[in-house]
Amino acid sequence: MMWPSIALLTFVTLQRLGELVFARRNTAALLARGGREVAPEHYRIMVALHAAWIMGLWLLAPGRPIQPFWLVVFIGLQALRLWVLATLKDRWTTRIVVLPGSPLVKSGPYRFLRHPNYAIVVGEIAALPLAFGLTVYAIVFSFLNAAILHVRVKAENAALKRAMILK
Repeated sequence: MMWPSIALLTFVTLQRLGELVFARRNTAALLARGGREVAPEHYRIMVALHAAWIMGLWLLAPGRPIQPFWLVVFIGLQALRLWVLATLKDRWTTRIVVLPGSPLVKSGPYRFLRHPNYAIVVGEIAALPLAFGLTVYAIVFSFLNAAILHVRVKAENAALKRAMILK
């Protein structure tokens, strides 16, 4: 039966496309308020990685049975994703944008982790392929995601540190 896998992949694809629209709007608003984008050079690689992840799932996952445990994990991660979005509101973006004079967000999941959104993405990159029984796929993309997140978190932490020093 193909429809459960197609429905799940459609949900994830539409979610990611919607987030790109939301992020683009927020980025433009932050820049208009004096925000500065930092370290944009890795952004295209990150977007390409996520696009390849979804496209590969569209090629490999349709018709595969969905593993209930990993589906529940993935759904739980979606709830956490919504918590991050609700906490950051108009400050959530897929780019690194520093808004001078704005304090770091320390509410919601940011009380517990410095970068909860990235922790969620790490989980999603592994959990969704595992829900389709694609273990090697989950490992490969987790490795690639770890490499780009290493660059991204380092750049974001440096930008936040500079912003705090400049305050």
